[in-house]
Amino acid sequence: MGVSIGDRLGRYEILAPLGAGGMGEVYRARDSVLDREVAVKVLLPEVADEPDRLERFEREARAVAALKHPNILDIYDFGTEEGRPFAVMELLEGRSLHDRIRRDGEPLSWKRAAEIGSAVAAGLTAAHEKGVGHRDLKPGNIFLCADGRIKILDFGLARLVSPAEGPIDSMEETLTQMGLVKLEDAAEEDRKSTRLNSSNRCISNCVYCLKS
Repeated sequence: MGVSIGDRLGRYEILAPLGAGGMGEVYRARDSVLDREVAVKVLLPEVADEPDRLERFEREARAVAALKHPNILDIYDFGTEEGRPFAVMELLEGRSLHDRIRRDGEPLSWKRAAEIGSAVAAGLTAAHEKGVGHRDLKPGNIFLCADGRIKILDFGLARLVSPAEGPIDSMEETLTQMGLVKLEDAAEEDRKSTRLNSSNRCISNCVYCLKS
């Protein structure tokens, strides 16, 4: 079942579409209880129809919601309304780093590029300290807010992996399904080092794009 302007998902009234991706559609909405605007991602029917994937999604969304940091997109809520699962996030005004690179044509100053790289590194460090690694860091998932803030997007909402895409290591299964990895057991330090090195390379690549 699709979502239309004016529909209500629990306490959230859908106001306007914001975009769509491989896993769901994103809408501007109003929280009728707190009287504020938020972003609501509604999962696609093919995701919503698979109970196992929904269960993982809810569990992992809660894990991401625990990542309270000024450089990580906040997740406020998760629910299901008339068979339509959704996640509620803070509403950001601005554009992605990808859009900034493509549309402006000029590289940012070294100062601004360093600010962006530093903010992303701070967000990733906070996540790694909670045992969570971003597996889809790219310019499209770095958001430059109109008020100057820098946010990492899609921590866990980037993608869901279906069984058809192959087996998943049992150690990482819980959070890998949505683009996350949980660092645990005796191999934790080795895994953490691997994730940090991978994230560092991603940050370097993003900053390089800014200056190219």
